[in-house]
Amino acid sequence: MSVPGVPARQGPAPALDPFTTEVIRSGLMAITGEMKTNLMRTAYNPIIYEAEDFTVGLFDAHGDTLSIGLGLPMFIRGLSDCIKAKLAFWGPENIEPGDILLTNDPDVMGSHLNHMIFTTPVFNEGRLMAFSSSMAHWVDVGGVLGGVTQDIYSEGLQLPFVKLVKAGRQDDELTSIIRMNCRLPERAMGDMRAQIASVRTGERRLSELLARYGNEAFEASVEQLFAQSERLARAEVETIPDGVYTAESFMDDDGVVLGKHIRIAVSVEVRGDQMTVDLSDVGPQVAGYFNSGPTAGRSAAEVAFKFLTTPTVYPINDGALRALDIVLPPGRVISATKPSAMRFWMTVPMTVVDTIFKALAPACPDRVLSGHHADLGIGSAFGFVDPVTGALSSAGFGEMGLVGGGFGATAGGDGMSATVCSNDGDTHNTPVEASESKAPVVVLRRQLRQDSGGPGRFRGGLGCVQEAETLVPAMYQAQVERTVCAPWGLLGGRDARPNRVAIRRSDGTLETFDSGKVRPLRLEPGDSWITEMGGGGGFYDPLERDPERVLADVRAGYVSIESARRDYGVVVTGSGRSLGIDRAATGQLRPARR
Repeated sequence: MSVPGVPARQGPAPALDPFTTEVIRSGLMAITGEMKTNLMRTAYNPIIYEAEDFTVGLFDAHGDTLSIGLGLPMFIRGLSDCIKAKLAFWGPENIEPGDILLTNDPDVMGSHLNHMIFTTPVFNEGRLMAFSSSMAHWVDVGGVLGGVTQDIYSEGLQLPFVKLVKAGRQDDELTSIIRMNCRLPERAMGDMRAQIASVRTGERRLSELLARYGNEAFEASVEQLFAQSERLARAEVETIPDGVYTAESFMDDDGVVLGKHIRIAVSVEVRGDQMTVDLSDVGPQVAGYFNSGPTAGRSAAEVAFKFLTTPTVYPINDGALRALDIVLPPGRVISATKPSAMRFWMTVPMTVVDTIFKALAPACPDRVLSGHHADLGIGSAFGFVDPVTGALSSAGFGEMGLVGGGFGATAGGDGMSATVCSNDGDTHNTPVEASESKAPVVVLRRQLRQDSGGPGRFRGGLGCVQEAETLVPAMYQAQVERTVCAPWGLLGGRDARPNRVAIRRSDGTLETFDSGKVRPLRLEPGDSWITEMGGGGGFYDPLERDPERVLADVRAGYVSIESARRDYGVVVTGSGRSLGIDRAATGQLRPARR
């Protein structure tokens, strides 16, 4: 995408000594690492400093990605697209040193209003050379707390393209408007200052790098890095057999029309060193809050592509994605148009990623993984009045963090257990102590969920169970996906257990739900809410799993004795330390099962 006022790229960069290129490459990664550290250490909300629900990055004068800090994979396109949109809106000639450009517009970043994107330009010798940017999740930006949102206007404060800071001077009136629209203003302003500090860190460090090596050497190094990343990615695509590969999957529903599945259909074409991901047949945008914008749709394709080709080549930059074409018409659930609701934008794109892997499993089984739990598991309580401070508080994703589910197995190993969904990459679960310090709740348990991983020669990872008790009256709601459409296995592997939510009343009564979409209901002191996360799908036939590995899983509590017999054809006898395999019975059972 060309930007008016920014010189066009001049083709291949002039030769530059590899040493300088490597120093600049390492410098870009070090800068984004420092930006990330500064943001985490100064943020006010655990969703940033514990869960790491953010991304920072450096971008060239065209808005192309130079380096993004490890964080949310689905932000791979959001920052770059946003910077390009800001360039188109203001024009480079109207962006000055010291400006900080801000927006949370879903049309340009593809996600919900909680994501605030701060960007500052980097100049050297009077010339715009790059941008430093930060995208982070704010716990609250207004909007309705409970119930179902069906348009973007009900989901909170919308900020168009604005200059929060103009030539080094912050706009106090705009700051006041943002503050007034947040239920937790002190925390919001703390996170704002943290993001500003992060982008200014990037600006300062990159300015030092430019001053040391000069504009020409910097630009030549960037072109070399882009070219190298592109060569590596194309070489990997060439190892995948040419062809057109298709797959489909389904989401439970959109949160409004419960039980009406959302179709996720993908087509992947490989021709030589180029891959095309066609998302034209993904279901249309929905009435509920599970839509995402086109930036998120493109991000899903790019996350899958990066995983399949150069997952460990850093920094992540635009060159690594040049071998990928994406077909994504507007009006799909991953390319929704305004005024669609997008509060849970993150759920559909990661199912798209899983479905791309599903399509390519026959072509390159050694590169893909089975379906995973693919959800944040957000069952939350809100409307607390903290008995100590008297302040309004909540125990949602921002305070409780991620419960953790199972990843799919691969062609060579078991899936990871108790990890976050692919959308969230480097995010972590929040320590119990941190959760309990932010809201009047007690976390009663957080443990692995037995038998949740899909059976296979290689077993899917296990999900977790978390139960939290409220100490004061509150309201509970859930927006959990994959409670009906379970994570799938590949090439003979079986499905994992899906996600599930429940309420345990103080008298021990357990309330279960047919769906993971639970409308607001009241909790009394002593009531608790339970979030059970699904596992990952298995890979290959479970009857091919080494019986000793099945026994080890039973001993560890990952697999029950019943599942060992039913799913793996392994008869385990005894109890405790005396558990063992009845080899004669197993030898008879497995052939019969086949």
